[in-house]
This record gives sequence, structure tokens and C-alpha cells, in this order.
Amino acid sequence: MAYDLEEQEQIATLKAWWGKYGNLTSWVLIAGLAAYSGFTGWSYYQRSQATQAAALYDEVQAAVDAKDNAKVLRAAGDMESKFGNTAYASMSALVAAKSSFEASDLKSAKAQLQWVAEHGADEFKSVAKVRLAGLLLDEKAYDEALKVLAGEVAPQFAGTVADRKGDILAAQNKLVEARAAYQAALDATDKKNPGRQLIQLKFEAIGGTVPAARDAA
Repeated sequence: MAYDLEEQEQIATLKAWWGKYGNLTSWVLIAGLAAYSGFTGWSYYQRSQATQAAALYDEVQAAVDAKDNAKVLRAAGDMESKFGNTAYASMSALVAAKSSFEASDLKSAKAQLQWVAEHGADEFKSVAKVRLAGLLLDEKAYDEALKVLAGEVAPQFAGTVADRKGDILAAQNKLVEARAAYQAALDATDKKNPGRQLIQLKFEAIGGTVPAARDAA
């Protein structure tokens, strides 16, 4: 079918536009498609990583149930090397630390906690630091324990960290500093938190006094 005059003019205009901008348009389109492909590919990769990490975490838990600490540590090590950027890696390391502690393998327990303290998300780091400091406190490695607790922590763990610092300082007989740490722990701990009473008992045991206003509901 022949084109009428208006259609021929439109086609001519389109050809002229394509001659001027067609190459640029093609590259923009290609870049857009590549970006979309990259995004969908990355999303698939993330989903695949999460699925594999979840399966490996199940292996960690199964080894814990079987009380096979060696297998727990192997699975946790695989998790850290292959899926270290996932939450499963931090959870596995914390589980492995507990398993090692119960198996009296304190070296492995500390190594797992140290990994989380260095590589985990903020919440996991805070948990690991408190637990690692507790192990060091048991070993009377007081300065090292305080060093572990230094620096910023997730806000919701401020009270727990201050409480642990108080324990370490009290063990060193640094009672003024210990009282200050326990007071900080009380200030950061919700009055409805059942752990608050224990902090207060430790605080009062080393000569601290909690004003009535602080205990008011």
C-alpha cells in the first residue's frame, strides 16, 4: 500500500531524527537493559546465597543437637568463608561459640566471638563483645576484656555493655569506676527489665546507692 504524502513526511522526519540520535538512543537502551539484567541477576544471586546459607545453618543446628562440636565448627567455618556477609554467618558463629564453651574449648569459643565482633552487624557485634568480655573476665584478662568493650555499641545494648564493664572493674577492685559503670547500666536499662534488679544488687554491693527517684515507676 502506498503511503500518502503526510505519512511520507512523518517517515522522513523519523529517519532524520534516527540519523541524528539513533546511535545514542541505542546505547541508552542497551545500558538500561544491562542495568536491569544486572539488577535481576544480583537479586537472584542474593536469594540463592540466602537459601544456601539457611541450609548450612540447619547443618550447624543439627550438629549442635548431636553435640558434635567439631562438626559445628566446620559448618560455622564454611558459613563464614562462603556466606560471611549474611546474618546466618553471625548467628552460626554465636551458636558455635556457645557449643565450644560447653565443650570446654574456650580457644574456639573466643575465636568465634571475635569473628562476629569484627564482621557481624551492629547487634551481633554487641552480643559477641559482651560474651567475649565475659570469657576474658573468667580468665582474669581484665584489660583485654575492657578493650573488647571499648568503642560504639548498638544503643539497645548500652546497658548490657556498661553492666559487663562494671563486673570487670569490680573484679579489679576499681570500685569508683565500677560504680560509675553500674550507674550507667541502670540509667540505660528499662525499669521493667528483670535484669535491672541484678545490676542494682551488684551496684549496692560495692557501695553504690540508687536514689529513690531512679527507681520510681
